Amino acid sequence: MTGVVPRATYPRAVLRIATLNINGVRAGHRRGLGDWLATRGCDVVTLQEVRTPLAALPEGAFGDYHVVYEPGQVPGRNGVAVLTRERPVAVRTWDADVLVRAPDETHLHTEPAPDDVPLARGLARHASEGRYVEVDLAEAPVTVASLYLPKGGLPAHLQVPGRMREAPDGGARHDRKMRFMAAFARQLARTRRAAAARGREFLLTGDLNVAHTTLDVAAGRRAQRSEGFLPEEQAWIAAQLSPRTLVDVVRALHPGQQGPYSWWSWLPGAHDRDAGWRIDYHLATPRLARTAVTAVVDRDHRGVRLSDHAPVVVDYDLPALTRPAARGTVSA
Repeated sequence: MTGVVPRATYPRAVLRIATLNINGVRAGHRRGLGDWLATRGCDVVTLQEVRTPLAALPEGAFGDYHVVYEPGQVPGRNGVAVLTRERPVAVRTWDADVLVRAPDETHLHTEPAPDDVPLARGLARHASEGRYVEVDLAEAPVTVASLYLPKGGLPAHLQVPGRMREAPDGGARHDRKMRFMAAFARQLARTRRAAAARGREFLLTGDLNVAHTTLDVAAGRRAQRSEGFLPEEQAWIAAQLSPRTLVDVVRALHPGQQGPYSWWSWLPGAHDRDAGWRIDYHLATPRLARTAVTAVVDRDHRGVRLSDHAPVVVDYDLPALTRPAARGTVSA
């Protein structure tokens, strides 16, 4: 664990929010996810790549959290979740149903999750993949979303047989990712504005599978011909950020710093050398971003990696957040 600031050291209350691509809930629990949840003191935890159908969730998988769980309909892949200390006021997703369960409940039934924001053109084909869920928090005027953006692939002109881990596909995976990103950008603007109309700040968390700048990749120069750091992908994430719309919270708290990375290959030595990527984000509306106190990456838990990703944990100043907003501070 790197640079962790225990909650007790703060002279004021904080809202602690973490995001983690767990790469399989069952695998994560074998590595200590349950203990991390029980001891880290998070108020909200968003998960990506849960990869586990409802009936196969480990007993007590999420401890004393309320769980909103969208596994999607692709067996063994994708899936997102949001864990909260208090039951959410509202839940929205792109698919018809999600699991909404209190800590003392054991039922497996799903509940309808109405979405008051129409899906942007191009997202309907992804609605059943388990890529997005959002909740309105009960403890703060914030909407928190969990996103798993497609990994993608190389464009056709960069594909060289024999130099790729996957079989060449003529750029199909890359094209699919870029279409998803274009559609999601439209959806993101709608969702952010809808949260503002409800009197809420908006926080997009999750695995975006894109590194923004050379500060976000250990080998930035070499990575520019790799999926996740292509010029068009960097341009996409840059277009989502501005002082009036969404702020990259971790980068705002760590300006000019290499990293802190949140993903490392399982290849021997990559984690020890900190040869990683920063692809897991907190993107917040400006007022919420200004309340961020600290941002840390839990590189491991008791010496064990929970996933090939690590939790990105941000503390937000809750009293500052719950004070009435000054006029003119609602994001566009």
